[in-house]
Amino acid sequence: MDAHREATRAAYDTVASAYANALPDLSYEAPLDRAMITEVVRELPERASLLDAGCGTGRLLAHLREQHPSLRLVGVDLSEGMLAEASRATSDVELARADLAALPFEDARFDAVVAWYSVIHTPTDGLGNIFRELARVSIPGAVILVAFQVGSGERTVRRAYGREVSLTAHLHMPSDVESVLDSVGFQREASLVRAPRATEAHSQAILLARRRLG
Repeated sequence: MDAHREATRAAYDTVASAYANALPDLSYEAPLDRAMITEVVRELPERASLLDAGCGTGRLLAHLREQHPSLRLVGVDLSEGMLAEASRATSDVELARADLAALPFEDARFDAVVAWYSVIHTPTDGLGNIFRELARVSIPGAVILVAFQVGSGERTVRRAYGREVSLTAHLHMPSDVESVLDSVGFQREASLVRAPRATEAHSQAILLARRRLG
């Protein structure tokens, strides 16, 4: 693991408990954001397999289980601390510790993938490694939902959830993310870019794409 990923892992291990207490569910998300999640879940058949790529403390997994009880849910995260919180927040969910660019799953396993603010610690020129791996584990026709903050450049986070940390957060332009998704076999179906709320420093983007059949 390189130094950047190790620092990210360590930071999330440090804040895991505080993060889980501060954000126990999806009530912080804007209604438009939750609507994009609902759109993905709505079309999935019974017993569909969904990967929460960068599942954190499991708050999205718990929401998905409530919305679609028959989903076969899998969560993966780099942080053991976050996964420990996820195991308490969810049940009947497979959890694994892994880098998103090196997933421990067979090819064409998942019907859907959600990467909910899990690419924000990766620079734009590194997204190809992650999206290529997400494409590998997705079936042809699978949907992917990617959420991130809009902009360019990076910022360093020194304190989060009441803890001292060292985190680098990257902003992404929607057109750049769409281009990388397209290059690994995903075609955009919808995109949402909304203005920041009072608690947000940047506009927020959510892209919905589908893996090409051919």
